[in-house]
Amino acid sequence: MRKIVIWGAGGHAREINWLCEEMGVQVAGFLDERPEMKGQIVNGVPVLGTLPDIEALKDEVELICAGVGDPALKKRFAYHTMQSGFRIAAPLIHPRIRLSPRNTIGEGSMVCEGAILTDNIKIGQHVIINRSVNVSHDAVIGDYVTIAPGVNLAGNVTIDEGAYIGIGASVREKCHIGCWSIIGGGAFVRDDVPEFAMAAGVPAVVKKRLDIP
Repeated sequence: MRKIVIWGAGGHAREINWLCEEMGVQVAGFLDERPEMKGQIVNGVPVLGTLPDIEALKDEVELICAGVGDPALKKRFAYHTMQSGFRIAAPLIHPRIRLSPRNTIGEGSMVCEGAILTDNIKIGQHVIINRSVNVSHDAVIGDYVTIAPGVNLAGNVTIDEGAYIGIGASVREKCHIGCWSIIGGGAFVRDDVPEFAMAAGVPAVVKKRLDIP
């Protein structure tokens, strides 16, 4: 049986724990950088501390670095996990989704309940595809992207590394969302969004530029 340790101990990490329960995957514990969290029990699962605290489990567990929605934090967790010699988990894919066999999904990524991923979709590493997300043909989703619940991506959409797509947003076909950008909840993206930008509204327009993480 697979044995998983999840970075994070908040709401999204608890949802991953539930996803693992649905899949029959054992969760050995959560990791959390806050010293006061070490030793606490969250949904029946212990908070083990940080990477040095689980050194003895290095050959037994796979790590999920996407237990938080913040793309920059996911990237930092992934970097430290790999530098410390731990294994990144194979993708977690809920059994009740619709998924073409011609899609590819990178390690450490997850696809939650109710998602539909049609044909020739490429998903990078440490990507969160949340509940009831629809992704159409030939979409390309880069590493560390977070897609919130209820998002709809039309065909040939490209989302670059570290972007965050807010709850219920929709993206028109062939649009390109640049790296580390944020799309506000409920937005309709009809034009390309540059890198390091925050766009919102119907139709979505760039509201401000973002700092490089």
